[in-house]
Amino acid sequence: MELLNHIYTNQRSNTNNTSDARSEYQRDYDRIIFSSAFRRLQNKTQVFPLPGSVFVHNRLTHSLEVSSVGRSMGNLIGKFITENYQLTKESQEFYKYSIHDVISAACLCHDIGNPAFGHSGEDAIASYFDRHETDLKPYFTEAEWADLINFEGNANAIRILTQQQNGKSEGGLRLTYSTLAAIAKYPCESVAKDKSQLHRKKFGFFQAQKEAFITIAEKTNMILEQDSPIIYKRHPFVWLVEAADDICYSIIDVEDSQRLGIIDHDKCRKLFLNLVESLDPSQIDKTKNTLKSISDKNDRIAYLRAKSINLLTQKSVEVYQNNFDQIVKGEFKTALLDVIKNETEQVTKKVLDEIQRFSIENIYNHRSVLEIENAGYNVMSELLSQFIPPILKDEKERKTFEKKALRLVPAQFLYEKGTKYQKVMGILDYVSGMTDNYATELYRRIKGIEIGMTI
Repeated sequence: MELLNHIYTNQRSNTNNTSDARSEYQRDYDRIIFSSAFRRLQNKTQVFPLPGSVFVHNRLTHSLEVSSVGRSMGNLIGKFITENYQLTKESQEFYKYSIHDVISAACLCHDIGNPAFGHSGEDAIASYFDRHETDLKPYFTEAEWADLINFEGNANAIRILTQQQNGKSEGGLRLTYSTLAAIAKYPCESVAKDKSQLHRKKFGFFQAQKEAFITIAEKTNMILEQDSPIIYKRHPFVWLVEAADDICYSIIDVEDSQRLGIIDHDKCRKLFLNLVESLDPSQIDKTKNTLKSISDKNDRIAYLRAKSINLLTQKSVEVYQNNFDQIVKGEFKTALLDVIKNETEQVTKKVLDEIQRFSIENIYNHRSVLEIENAGYNVMSELLSQFIPPILKDEKERKTFEKKALRLVPAQFLYEKGTKYQKVMGILDYVSGMTDNYATELYRRIKGIEIGMTI
């Protein structure tokens, strides 16, 4: 398939020519690991609020685990492509030795655009503009307004990875176009959202990054579906990144709930055993025998979690291979994990549905989760109310307290010479980039709940 020779590139949006023993794709991974945006994920909630001495996942540990699964998928798919398709010598080298680095790096930064408090933070940002539509909408174009009232972590990831902040290096993290294309789950602009279609359920770039995204798409030969508003078909690598994420959060959230006592150990063990048996009945006896040798409850669940992830990874790769030609042509329309649910044995669908149902009822709607989501919503809303109104005013029209509010915002986020939209996006860069702890602390100080000097 000729297209396979043109859907990747080691080119970057901006880079210096330097000699390096690493490949361009390995450099992507390292740049993400060492970035401040990635480090901040350690204090961003995954599902559960950080509960003190009980270890559960945060956004950073989740991203590392997704990256590990993605690397495995990349290795398997690279082997499949090189053994089954005619390729140029350069492409043979890429799929054999580098595709796993691209998938791994993309997985590593797939959540890098998520604001503090997760989806609650996204909702708070979107709702703030929706609630103030009468006052704020006249400042923006229709497309810009759609960005704000539908604020999306996926689009924010592209912004973080490509945006040049004041006083910072040009081109953001300067990743390869291949890695950037691999995280674009929803390759359309906000006005093209359509929840009935998987690749348009949300949107993938803000108006401020529209030209940058078009360049990413063109450099990696993404298939243009519509040019006004802009809609692309998903890049073939996206499906692997999405599957790695889906596998990890669906399994690991259940493991965390067991550690916190939300789900009984025996119930958790039974769920995972049923999943292992449904995916590969030949392994169940060996799995049960291994469990007998493990006395620690958490370790037993960890072993079953690893087995479950491994089997779901293998199944996802199998689905990807079976539908590969459709995926490359942009004709595939179903997430890999959903295909596993619908096309494997009925018992697998039943088990996965049970895990999903349990997660919704007992994890995502657990009181501690709801409390942090509601608190986070209020914190983010209040912070926006402090910074958005003054940034929209001309500097000479700002009152003293508004000027002082903006002095709390670091200089790299203030685009005073930009449009109203650019100014607001700078504030959103600041607020959405906060960790849960920092946002909460700033909120408490602004509201006068805590008063005192900090250095």
